[in-house]
Order: sequence, then C-alpha cells, then structure tokens
Amino acid sequence: MSKKSVVAVLKTSPESVHEDIGKAMRLAGYQDVIRPQHETALKINISWHHFYPACSTTPWQLEGVIRQLLADGFDPARLHGCQNRTVVVSAKKGEVANKHKPVLDAYGLANVHLYEGQEWIRFEPKARMRVLHDIYPRGIEIPKRFIGENIIHLPTMKTHVFTTMTGAMKNAFGGLLHERRHWTHSVIHETLADLLAIQKEIHPGVFAVMDGTFAGDGPGPRCMVPYVKNYVLASADQVAIDAVAAKMMGFDPMALKFIRLAHEDGLGTGRFEEIDVAGEDVRDVNWGFTGTENTFASRGQKLIYWGPLKPLEKLLLRTPIVPWSYAASIAYHDLYWYPTIGLRRVRDALETPWGKLFQDYERGLPERARNSRARAA
Repeated sequence: MSKKSVVAVLKTSPESVHEDIGKAMRLAGYQDVIRPQHETALKINISWHHFYPACSTTPWQLEGVIRQLLADGFDPARLHGCQNRTVVVSAKKGEVANKHKPVLDAYGLANVHLYEGQEWIRFEPKARMRVLHDIYPRGIEIPKRFIGENIIHLPTMKTHVFTTMTGAMKNAFGGLLHERRHWTHSVIHETLADLLAIQKEIHPGVFAVMDGTFAGDGPGPRCMVPYVKNYVLASADQVAIDAVAAKMMGFDPMALKFIRLAHEDGLGTGRFEEIDVAGEDVRDVNWGFTGTENTFASRGQKLIYWGPLKPLEKLLLRTPIVPWSYAASIAYHDLYWYPTIGLRRVRDALETPWGKLFQDYERGLPERARNSRARAA
C-alpha cells in the first residue's frame, strides 16, 4: 500500500508565524524532498503589484521558509527568490509593495527575475501533455535554470475567476511559462496538470508552503474580500495541498477540474479523505467561499475564452492588436477598482493584527536575519 500524502495545517498568529511555518514544513516532511545539494528556488507569488491582503506571498511566509532552510543547514548562496513577469502585473513594483525584496536582501538571497537575463529553452516532456503541445506547436519553452533546481511554491489561499480557487498548482503557472501563458487560459485546468507533470521531470524536489493568514473570496486573484483566517499549510504534494485548501474554503476538491485531472494523472492526491492531514483537524472547517463572482474584466475574458467571442480568441489575444486587452485590464483594476474599492478593504485589513504586522514588518528584520545566519553558521 502506497504512503498517503501529508498536508500539514497549523493555526498561527503574528507572534508565532515564523516558527509555525517551520513546524509545518517539518510536519510535512520537506527534508525528504528538498535536499540542500541542489539550488532551491522560492517561487514567490505576485498577483498584483499593489499590496492587497491574500493576493500575493506574504513577507512572513517568505521569511519563515528562509529561516527554516537556514536552520537546517541550507547554504543561502544556493537559495534564491524567483519571480516572473506578466503582461499586466509588475514584479519589480510588487516585490517592493509586498515587502519581498527587503526579506531577500536582509537574508542575502539572490533575487531572480526569470524575464531578465535568464535563458529559456525548448523542453520536450516525457509525460503525455493534455494541451501544451497544441497551445505551443513550436515547442514548450521553460527557464533553463529550473532544470535540476528544487522549487518551493509560496501561494496564498484565495479564489480565482478561472479555476474557482488557486494555490500551489497554479503558482507554477506564474513561473514555468513565459509571458504568453495567457494563451492557455481557455484550457487552464489541463494546463495546470501539464505543468505539474513537467515539474516532476525537471525539479529534484517540489514543495509548497501556503499562507492562509489572510484568505480571499470573490473574483480573485485580485478583486476579493479578504478575511483573517490564521492558517499556514505545507506539503510535498501539490495536488493534496490544493485539495485541503479547497476543502477548507468550502469546495469539493474533486469537483475542481484541475485537481481532478491531476489526481487522475497520478500527479498527486485530490481526494480529501485519502490525505493525511497533520496538525489541525480541518474535517469540519468550511469557510463557505463561493468563488463564483466576476468583475467587469473577468466577464469579458470569459466571453472570449468560453463564450460567444470564442471564435475571435486568437485575433483578440494572439495578434498585434492584443495590447487592447492589457490596457483594459490595467484601466479596470489599477485605475478604477483599486482606488475606489480595494483601498477601503486594504485600510480595514491594516487594522487587523496581521495588517499591523505587515506595516511594521521591516522593523527587526535585519537583526532576525543576522541571528538566523549566525545560528546556521
């Protein structure tokens, strides 16, 4: 009988979050899959270049992982933050607004932007691809440096307009494919299964630490309502951690197509009852999230991907006229929604204990980093 996938789930607080992240990593057996002899990429999630709760990797999530790796003897010279570019989100702005860069700088980790000075190569997977060969008939391109590196994904607990919820599996979407990855949105579920198959071929170790200190419900990954939930999750099984997160949010994991496809392809465990949840008992946790809301922007996207505008998809999104869609997204999200709706929610969130931690985050960071490096040495 095969060993069950383990997902660690812990309640946490602003006072204990770094230690709780390390404890979750150990409960989930991260050292069985993430070995220090390999380079390790910390795949940061930046879903918006503004700070918005539950939207992007939190600074305490990133720091907690780094501190545990250093405590276990990982060489900081072989660890690096990792980010990619999208057509509507600036990672350079986002790493500052979300306080990722100060963490990486304090601990002396390299900060790799995959779209700057990094070689991308064509890769032929051994696994059967559901859709990627059709989307990219000239070949699937991935970052060359990923081959032979460990990867630790740093997603947050939130809903998504295309996939109902998003987590560890979709975090790979923001790193493994180039900025034309929006070409895959109409087959996003199959794409996520394909990407996980590729990860299993190129990375010696794949792990995820998920932040649920804030969790977002609504038309994610940006225009959500954030809620304080006080959880952290960790697992070496990307399907299982997404399944547990989905269950906690109120969804049937196997009803989410990307989880079901990955489960059927043998890429991980999607059935909640087959997962070993270590730490908190979350069998009765149900936040009642819906993930069914849309924004004006997402309604338009769905008309193109799955609605009456489907015949125009290639014309609208894969030809020289495509900048219209980028401009429309930026105008809606950055110029309208964030100033008129989002900022009110941010101000409310900043009054919570986690919001106060975020505002005060850089205080004490250099000293914590020095202490962690000294203990590791």
